[in-house]
Amino acid sequence: MTTARRRHNMPFGAELLADGRVHFRLWAPAARQVELCLWDLGTGAGPPRSILPMTAEPEGWFALSTDRAAPGTRYRFRIDGAMQVPDPASRFQPQDVHGASAVVDPAAWRWQDTDWRGRPWEQTVLYELHVGSFTPQGDFAGVQSKLDYLAALGVTAIELMPVADFHGERNWGYDGVYLFAPDSRYGAPDDLKALVDAAHARGLMVFLDVVYNHFGPEGNYLHVYAPDFFSQRHQTPWGAGINYDRAGRHWVRQFFIHNALYWLEEYHLDGLRLDAVHAIADASQLQILTELAERVHEAFGNDRQVHLVLENDHNASRYLHRDSRGQPLHYVAQWNDDIHHALHVLLTGESDGYYRDYTARPLHHLARCLAEGFAYQGEPSAYRDGTPRGEPSANLPATAFVSFLQNHDQVGNRAFGERISVLIEAAPLRAVLGLLLLAPSPPLLFMGQEWGCTEPFPFFCDFGPDLTDKVVAGRRNEFAHFPQFRDASARQRIPDPTDRHTFAAAVLDWQAQSKPQHRDWLELHRELLALRRRELVPRLTGARSLDGSCEEIGPTALSAGWVLGDGCELLVLANLGDEPVTGVAPPPGPLLYTTHPGRSGRTQHDCLPAWSVFWSLRPKADAT
Repeated sequence: MTTARRRHNMPFGAELLADGRVHFRLWAPAARQVELCLWDLGTGAGPPRSILPMTAEPEGWFALSTDRAAPGTRYRFRIDGAMQVPDPASRFQPQDVHGASAVVDPAAWRWQDTDWRGRPWEQTVLYELHVGSFTPQGDFAGVQSKLDYLAALGVTAIELMPVADFHGERNWGYDGVYLFAPDSRYGAPDDLKALVDAAHARGLMVFLDVVYNHFGPEGNYLHVYAPDFFSQRHQTPWGAGINYDRAGRHWVRQFFIHNALYWLEEYHLDGLRLDAVHAIADASQLQILTELAERVHEAFGNDRQVHLVLENDHNASRYLHRDSRGQPLHYVAQWNDDIHHALHVLLTGESDGYYRDYTARPLHHLARCLAEGFAYQGEPSAYRDGTPRGEPSANLPATAFVSFLQNHDQVGNRAFGERISVLIEAAPLRAVLGLLLLAPSPPLLFMGQEWGCTEPFPFFCDFGPDLTDKVVAGRRNEFAHFPQFRDASARQRIPDPTDRHTFAAAVLDWQAQSKPQHRDWLELHRELLALRRRELVPRLTGARSLDGSCEEIGPTALSAGWVLGDGCELLVLANLGDEPVTGVAPPPGPLLYTTHPGRSGRTQHDCLPAWSVFWSLRPKADAT
């Protein structure tokens, strides 16, 4: 079998040279002197066996090539004869964020997926998972052991929550500080490569969540020797913003651009999801989001299919524009919080926090999401003190919007991390799944939802004693403005995110699948995803909404339609309420799916039953 070796060459970090030496390079514009400290294989503790001076180069760089290092060697940089720091571009941190970095030979892994060129975006069904809590093993090998199950489920892509090295034993991943190093709790670099290789062998894409808006609060030493990484003007909810637009920005921007290229090339990933880009402040003429996407498309556009996805609370549709051939200019899609929020309000009636913006007209917002992508396209947001939110999106295809009923945020941002399956009855949940999984927008499942998982997914982390009390207090104070948590004693019931039992509660119970009520949900997901793969996916390229086809047809009911790429019309009638809706004509065309199979594709006496969905697919010859 033909194998491949993959390496991304970077202007920083530790790089193996053809002659066997290792080239070390650090950008430290605030340092007067930098030395390389080396240890043999092991922990990197105790005095280094070698301390080698590095040569100062223009623009704040220090460099050294040496034959005293090899794969596995531990190293740190000593700044101005005092503080020893790990490599910010470390490929592996075996002893966590404060430990020595390890030299890695990225070409040591022999890839088996030499014929893999990715999959078209239209085939995408995402499955988001947290490596540490997805299986009892809590590592890359544990995820790999479930790949056959995921392929049989009908998903086409697994999306890993961030794996960049973070402090401690457990973390959601958004506190990463070594962005090129898979966290050692999950395995070594080759363990992640083995997972990707095995996924490709099963036809599964692998996406990675990356964080380019801040660094985690513990283990980041950049402020000591490269303060230009951070902006004095911009702050994020998680700390200092990244300097993308002020003096010294060039190498900062290159650091993050190369991080994206690194994961896509060296780990052969199929896509990245950029977390919370609304927290990236950049007044540059060429914004970092645009430059990064252009560099990625330039590197991979003619070789294989690579997909970039955004999380962007600003609903900035300009990043999702297509060219004349319908191909994304920069980003292929955005997570659509609007459709989740509208559905959540319809299902639960909750109105706290950002749900305020959807409480008055949730069905209207849902209908607009189905027809046009975003619900908020420039309208004022009450939750944001009347600030306009969003840009027009009706010109974009439905495939530009990732839809979901659960994800890590929408479960984990709740005080107790409850799943939707424990908040509502079965009939509403079945109806909404029947709507989302057959709509043209690519759906996303959150780990365990396919069997009606009841384990919570609360926020969890593991920091040192200096941060623990602050994190606990901060987490509980986030909910102080919610009516049920205004009393301090009520907030004390919110799980302590630093308690290991909080993390343990989130680990999936795979044995639960054997229980009848969970088997039913699993079979429903498999049925809907198989139907999507068979009937919709081949027709999604070129799909567009029917003009004026999405409308409210009752207080809780709507109809929507799309012209698919082959000219067929996909039509849906849905009643997302507790009462039947009368006076509704049956959907035209052959029945594709219904939550009420006894209706034979017809609404009984022009009546939509409570919590019902009817899908029909009208062939092109009839769609006139």
